[in-house]
Amino acid sequence: MCGICGWVDFERDLRESRATAQAMTETMACRGPDDEGLWLAPHAAMGHRRLAVIDIEGGRQPMIADEDGQPIAVLTYSGEIYNFVELRAELAAHGHRFLTQSDTEVLLRAYLEWGEGLAERLNGMFAFGIWDARREELLLVRDRMGIKPLYYYPLPSGVLFGSEPKAILANPLIRTPTVDADGLRELIAFVKTPERAVYQGMYEVRPGHTVRVTRDFLCRRPYWRLESHEHPDDLATTVGTVRELLDDIVTRQLISDVPLCTLLSGGLDSSAVTALAALGLEGQGAGRVRSFSVDFTGYSENFKPDEMRDTPDTPYVHDVVRHIGADHTDIVLDSSDLMDPAVRAAVLRARDLPIGIGDMDTSLYLLFRAIRGRSTVALSGESADEVFGGYRWFFDPEAVSADTFPWLVSPGFGRFAGVGALLDEDLTHKLDIPGYRADSYRQALDEVPRLPGEEGLERRMREISYLHLTRFVQILLDRKDRMSMAVGLEVRVPFCDHRLVEYVFNAPWAMKTFDGQEKSLLRAAAADVLPPSVVGRRKSPYPSTQDPSYEEAVRAEASRLLGEGNMAAASLIDPEKVRAVIDRPEVAGGPSGGRASLEGLLQFNAWLERYRVRVDI
Repeated sequence: MCGICGWVDFERDLRESRATAQAMTETMACRGPDDEGLWLAPHAAMGHRRLAVIDIEGGRQPMIADEDGQPIAVLTYSGEIYNFVELRAELAAHGHRFLTQSDTEVLLRAYLEWGEGLAERLNGMFAFGIWDARREELLLVRDRMGIKPLYYYPLPSGVLFGSEPKAILANPLIRTPTVDADGLRELIAFVKTPERAVYQGMYEVRPGHTVRVTRDFLCRRPYWRLESHEHPDDLATTVGTVRELLDDIVTRQLISDVPLCTLLSGGLDSSAVTALAALGLEGQGAGRVRSFSVDFTGYSENFKPDEMRDTPDTPYVHDVVRHIGADHTDIVLDSSDLMDPAVRAAVLRARDLPIGIGDMDTSLYLLFRAIRGRSTVALSGESADEVFGGYRWFFDPEAVSADTFPWLVSPGFGRFAGVGALLDEDLTHKLDIPGYRADSYRQALDEVPRLPGEEGLERRMREISYLHLTRFVQILLDRKDRMSMAVGLEVRVPFCDHRLVEYVFNAPWAMKTFDGQEKSLLRAAAADVLPPSVVGRRKSPYPSTQDPSYEEAVRAEASRLLGEGNMAAASLIDPEKVRAVIDRPEVAGGPSGGRASLEGLLQFNAWLERYRVRVDI
């Protein structure tokens, strides 16, 4: 896993802009602490920061393919190609010779053999740029599910690109980072519109798409999208197929030349990944699986159920550890860890945007930082809820029938409201967030691949599955990537394998809930490797601290900021709304929407100050 960036300009000699290209590359140092590389040509600059995972010595980048001593293609790449062994053999049969054991060289040679068509052949998580020196054109490619981020900024005579916005913003051609009304809407709406990158003029490469840049045009092309078709298998065959896919996926994702572990929450998803990883490692003679979980001081002892969580994680984590014999570590945090100014600043720096979710971002960053001292690669259960239908609102009739994104109707949504609840009334009216959400929702529905003759609940649940697999999952994958790569940890997500996604997407909803519970197919497929307590456990999201002292600290910090009178967000927020939330009594039994709003305000204000953002509305 790595950080990439680049600059193409057909009207200047970029060999004279080494310092700028180097500065862009340096912003990616957290993503690639092991090595760096920079390649310059008259009209292209390619930067790379490397986190060495496979072929430590041979995978250096940017990687160059030459012919008669002249570069013909240059690659800067972030990610993992899990089928690179098979592709290598196929390319060798076509006459390609390899000098390394890296998947990077396989990717570069695949481009020389198949051009833009290489994307359809890849199984993995990836974001990369290839400069074709023969044609003088750039190809940007992002994986099907958007596991790895990739941003670009079109210029009158070229383009800037990078793994994160900060790489692009480091170029002096972007004089002042600007956010317009749509950008501000995107920050607040919690809908993750494809391609929108919040900053004016900047875009994300859409998952499953390529972007080709030549002297004359910029072309976006989909190479993959979800499709609907009849599911041919009965229940037993479906469960068996899911298990076969998971066995293959997890085994492939255990490949690593550096220490590897799993993230274990005690829920069905992460427990299944951890148990299957344990089996895979045992089969390889590689010893016990190493696992990590996050907890808060006194959380289990003082836990209070809320509308999203019935139980604390730790007892279930320890059940799994005993059941499979994992080498496990609990990472226990307290409120002082979560309020540490340096940690909060690091989280904002990782995000580049104030779209975090308070302590759930901060604790994830701290968990990953602790893991990074002992492992370089981690397997995660992320995205199983989107694939198999695990969220509680999938089973809430009001959310299912609502004419909007179902998660916006969830009783727990208030804790993700962020700074939007505190904006000035005139600004709130001008932004019209309900209208923005409605437009985004209609756009998403128009994309849904329909199955002829499918009606009623089955039709609606296909829509809801599509909304989660193309919108909601992007919010979580982006969070996971940013918090992990901020400390140089590679997190792999087996449930995002496109083969599994395609297969389960087309399984009928009745089959996905055949036992009356959420994620029935996953539960049945993994039940034999899990303890009964986990098999029967209800969905419980990533934990959020319930320590009253944390909420008190957030309120105190917001009060201090409001009292200073010179905060950067002053012209955008309503101080009376802020004061009302600060003075509101705390809500027992977990984090409140008020706390979330204040956390959002603190991060929003810090972002305006540190990134010197101009809000143009």
